[in-house]
Amino acid sequence: MPQCETCGNEYDKNLEIVVNGISHYFDCFECAIHALAPLCDHCGCKIIGHGIEAAGIFFCCAHCAAEKGVVGAHDHV
Repeated sequence: MPQCETCGNEYDKNLEIVVNGISHYFDCFECAIHALAPLCDHCGCKIIGHGIEAAGIFFCCAHCAAEKGVVGAHDHV
């Protein structure tokens, strides 16, 4: 039984998430998010929704993108 990559817990119902052909094992979604979710380039929070990508840089929302100079990004309203 694989260990969780984030917390080290051994759990019989673990999650296997494959990223670019590489398997990662976690005991819960929280640990998977901690390990795999990208960070917002402006505020540093984990992006667990759609987020915004501009020129290869990730943001959690249009506000953070605009704060870094991205023009034309809009949140859904």
